[in-house]
Amino acid sequence: MPFNGQSHIRVARPSRDLAAAERFWAGGLGLDVVYRANGGSAPGEHDLLMLGRPDASWHLELVHEAARPVQPRPTEEDLLVIYLDGPVPDKMVARLEEHGGKRVQSPNPYWNEWGVTVEDPDGYRLVLCTRAWSNS
Repeated sequence: MPFNGQSHIRVARPSRDLAAAERFWAGGLGLDVVYRANGGSAPGEHDLLMLGRPDASWHLELVHEAARPVQPRPTEEDLLVIYLDGPVPDKMVARLEEHGGKRVQSPNPYWNEWGVTVEDPDGYRLVLCTRAWSNS
């Protein structure tokens, strides 16, 4: 099957601490753990955590290799944006903060005007946007 609009997308990132990442993404945002693997401590073996929604055509993959950990190097423009098409609930932001997130200002004023930016425990940024989006 060729690449098309139904092709599944994986966003993969390194993580320093998969337990902290799971607290943020699952406990804070409400994503489901769709797959988990414990790889071991030998070089080339890694632990894996995949989060998403069962009905979605995407998932977030977080990986940690104990023998050779890759340090996350996010910039303030490495964003995962979720378009809510409405106000960002204060309870959602509070839950993200309670689960290890840190609310931050974006250097891009667009995201400050149209959403809320929260850093995950690895420093990657999640933007909860009040706007809607469609590719069509």
